[in-house]
Amino acid sequence: MKPWLFDILACPIDKNYPLKLYIFSYETKNDEFEAILNICEKKDLKQIKIENIVKIYQEKGNFLIQDNIILKKTSLNPYLELISQSINELNNIFDQSGMERSKNLLENIKTVIYQKIREFIKHSEKIDIDEILPELVTINKYKFEIEIKTGIIFCPQCNRWFPIIDTIPQMLPDEYRDEKEEIEFLKMNKNLLNKEFFQQDLKPYNYKNLN
Repeated sequence: MKPWLFDILACPIDKNYPLKLYIFSYETKNDEFEAILNICEKKDLKQIKIENIVKIYQEKGNFLIQDNIILKKTSLNPYLELISQSINELNNIFDQSGMERSKNLLENIKTVIYQKIREFIKHSEKIDIDEILPELVTINKYKFEIEIKTGIIFCPQCNRWFPIIDTIPQMLPDEYRDEKEEIEFLKMNKNLLNKEFFQQDLKPYNYKNLN
């Protein structure tokens, strides 16, 4: 599952949004996280523009921007406001994996990159868009190139949890879920979640007494 999909998922039972995502492992390798982290450090604008992930148009004296997150051509500041909202959605993602680079990347987007974009909005008439182009590409690459292998999607309203197994979110109604398989999945990954998680009235299966 790629992080962008989490942005649009709602609970299939109560339609609650947003949900919470606990990541246990990735298909993405450590060097791929490293490469994305390096985009903002290297600021290789030539390569960034060749990739053309963030498309910039100038029409009637106005800048319009389009990328994988914001599909419609949008003027600069409204576009950046939408990107800020997209970053805020990452606050519902919790990286429980053992990969330091993945955690560094997620935290960097939520803090450093978010703040840089907010500052740019305040002074957008005076600053070249190229100044934040590496940051915009970094966000796009995180959302669309990272692949989550295993994890849990959790609805805080109804306390239902849904496993992500082999990159696929298993968001089925209760009657179609495989209790034996999902109990085994949770037992295998229980050390990646804190005690408070299991103290909730989890549905459709309650695992308070897992040993």
